[in-house]
Amino acid sequence: MRYILHADMDAFYASVEQLDHPAFRGLPLVVGGSPASRGVVAAASYEARKYGIRSAMPMVTAIRLYSNIIRVPPRFTRYREVSNQVMSLFRELTHLVEPLSLDEAYLDISKEVFNESALEGIGSQLKLSVREHTGLAITVGGGTSKTVAKIASQMAKPDGLLLIKSGQERSFLNPLNVGILWGVGPKTESVLKQHGIDKIGDLAERDSEWVLRVLGKRGMELQSRALGEDLSEVSTSRETKSVSVETTLSEDIIDPAVLKSELKKLSDKLSTRVRKNGLMFKTISLKLRLSDFTTFTRQHTLTYITEDTGIIFQISMDLLEKEMKPGLEFRLLGIGVSGFRETGQLVLFTTEDTEIH
Repeated sequence: MRYILHADMDAFYASVEQLDHPAFRGLPLVVGGSPASRGVVAAASYEARKYGIRSAMPMVTAIRLYSNIIRVPPRFTRYREVSNQVMSLFRELTHLVEPLSLDEAYLDISKEVFNESALEGIGSQLKLSVREHTGLAITVGGGTSKTVAKIASQMAKPDGLLLIKSGQERSFLNPLNVGILWGVGPKTESVLKQHGIDKIGDLAERDSEWVLRVLGKRGMELQSRALGEDLSEVSTSRETKSVSVETTLSEDIIDPAVLKSELKKLSDKLSTRVRKNGLMFKTISLKLRLSDFTTFTRQHTLTYITEDTGIIFQISMDLLEKEMKPGLEFRLLGIGVSGFRETGQLVLFTTEDTEIH
C-alpha cells in the first residue's frame, strides 16, 4: 500500500527560541528583524498568533497589535542544527524523505506499513521520537498521496496526528475549502468561487470539459488533487528550480540612482552564488514591493541558456526601469534566476536574504 506522511514542525523558529530560553515559554514571541530597520516576522509563536500576528507581517505591525510582544533576531545556524537532527530522525524511519524546508518534509512509509492498523503507531512514535530528541512538537498528517498528507497535517495543527486511510480521501477532502488545495492561489480561488466552487468536493464533481474550459490544462491537475489522486513521488533529491536574493530597504526609495545602486549590490551577490553553484540559466526575475506593500514580479526569458552572470544586472535593470513611474516608492528589491542547466556540483546557500527552491 502506498502511504505518505507530511511532517511539519510547529512554529519552528519561535519554538526553538522558546526551547532554548525557558523564560519565553508560554509567552507571545516573534522571530524577525527590528521594526526600526523595517524587519518582518519570520515566525510567530502560537501565543502571538492569538493577537493576529502572522509570519511575513511587518514587525512594526506585529508590535502595534501587541506592544509587549517578545522579539528575538533569527539564528539560522541554530535552526539548521535542529532541522538536521529532525531530518535524521525521519531517515531512521524511512530513507524516502523529501525535505521541503528546514521544518517540514514528506516521508514515504509504504514499505514500513504492513497494514493500516500499524499507521497510528508509526505516526505516534514519530511524534514521540522528535519530542524526546529535540523537545519540540511536530504535527503529522498522512494519506495515500502528498496532497492528502499535506492537507491532513494542516488540519491537525498544532501538535496533532491525522492519518487518512485508503478509501477515505474523498470524504475527508470534500467538505474542505477549495483554497486549501496546493496550486489554488487567491486568483484561482476567486475564479472558482465565482462559478460556485467553494469546497474541494465541488471541484471534484465537475466534468472535465468544464474544468478545461474554465481553468485550462492545469485545471485537470487541480481536479486530480481534489479527488485525492496526486501520484507525485517523494523525491530524496530536490531539483534546484531558482536562486534568488532580496533586500528590504531601510526607507522607501524613489531615487533611480539609489535603486540602481541597490540593484547592483544584489546582482553581484546573486552572481557569486550562481557561479559557485555551477549553474547555467535562462530566466532573470525581478521582485518589487512598493511603499503600500503591493508586491509583484517581472521576468525576462532569454532565447538561449547562459552562464554569463554579467547579464543579470543588465536585464534586471531594464525590468526595473520599466516600473519606475513618477511617484512610486520602493521598499523591497529582489532578483532571481531560473531555467537552470547545471554545469558542476551544486552548492546550496541558505541565508536570511537568499532563497533556493
